[in-house]
Amino acid sequence: MQLFRKLCLGVTGGSLLLLIVGLLGSTAGLWQAAAVGLAVSFSVGMGAIPALQNYQYTGWIVTAVVCGMIYPSAFLEWGSFDLRHPWVILIVVQLVMFGMGTQMSVDDFSGLATSGRGVLIGLLAHFSVMPLVGFGLTQLFGFDPEIAAGVILIGSCSGGLASNVMVYLARSNLVLSVTMTAMSTLVAPFMTPLLMKLLSGTLIEVLFVDMMMQIIKIVIIPIGAALLYDYLKKASGKGWRIVKILSWISAVWLSALPLGLWNVLSGILPPALLQSAGMVGFVGSAILAGVGYYWLTVRFPKTDEIMPYISMFGIVYFTTVTTAAGREHLLTIGLLLFAAAIIHNTAGYVFGYGLARLSGLDKNSARAIAFEVGMQNGGMASGLAGSMGKLGTVGLASAVFSPWMNITGSILANYWRKQQLADEESDLTVEQKQEAYASKV
Repeated sequence: MQLFRKLCLGVTGGSLLLLIVGLLGSTAGLWQAAAVGLAVSFSVGMGAIPALQNYQYTGWIVTAVVCGMIYPSAFLEWGSFDLRHPWVILIVVQLVMFGMGTQMSVDDFSGLATSGRGVLIGLLAHFSVMPLVGFGLTQLFGFDPEIAAGVILIGSCSGGLASNVMVYLARSNLVLSVTMTAMSTLVAPFMTPLLMKLLSGTLIEVLFVDMMMQIIKIVIIPIGAALLYDYLKKASGKGWRIVKILSWISAVWLSALPLGLWNVLSGILPPALLQSAGMVGFVGSAILAGVGYYWLTVRFPKTDEIMPYISMFGIVYFTTVTTAAGREHLLTIGLLLFAAAIIHNTAGYVFGYGLARLSGLDKNSARAIAFEVGMQNGGMASGLAGSMGKLGTVGLASAVFSPWMNITGSILANYWRKQQLADEESDLTVEQKQEAYASKV
């Protein structure tokens, strides 16, 4: 594998040369193909460079943007199949969220007992600083209404699991980070629609209940399925019996819906109750998915190792599709949107860290909150934009902001990691330093 990565680095050099030749000769076909080849080969080849290994995922996100910009028609429709169809986006985002959820645990919520104050401070900062900064940027740059709504949307979303990875790399307060991600996800169905209604209600139509239901479908349902899987790994006999009963009820309900039950319900239930009946179907699907995934991991233990890659593929998928759908907008406002991403992300880190320190939290906790405030769930924003049928406008901000958040998060995490290691070393006693030196020798 390492040899293949090194070969890809060689291809990167050749692609760069062809790109330059194509640009100088104004040969569109040559430079376009060379640009895609350069992005793909470098994303693979980065794995052969130790200093860049942590940035491979970001490399693939950038590759997705390059492909979507250069060959947009290839990522919009395949024959009669619409890659932007709301149901396709919903399923892909649910897979992403489920994959992320498999990296969570029911125990993550137990961190409230020890990190309650930090979580409260972090949540207040997360759901105030980021949406307000996003709103301010839309006024500053004068974006079109739907683009502006997308900027506010990503600022109003919950935290993503990428922040947990960054906190882990920075050797900061991981318990606080994981608990805050779990809690921001839990309150997102209420907070995100509320903030969107208040800050972008004049830009696009925001239906509070509909958006709440979409967030439950996109985020809560798949993560709930993943948490059920985690619960089953150590469930008691009684717990298993309850889950089996719920599984049978779910299977019967889901089987009956396409056989005429849904048509019956549509004729007798008002819209609100019909929507609730549909949500019951999603909950039933989550129960079956959690149980099914548990049995799959029992038979194929390496499944757990594959799921994060499926999540990454999903993010690359809707980044590519979003970029392709919004290409014309990116050509006109791409640089302004990128500038907004830089300001928004930086403000999250600065205000998150500053407010945490002013509240009396230690450095490690403040660093964790900085990542939680500065990094949002781009998948959730893309999923909501897709459900509105506005992936190329409302979803555009998430396509630009997400890669930038991953780049800066990785850089900041490595910087803080070095600082933490230096602090730990300075705290060692003379005897401990001598023992550590002797062990190296």
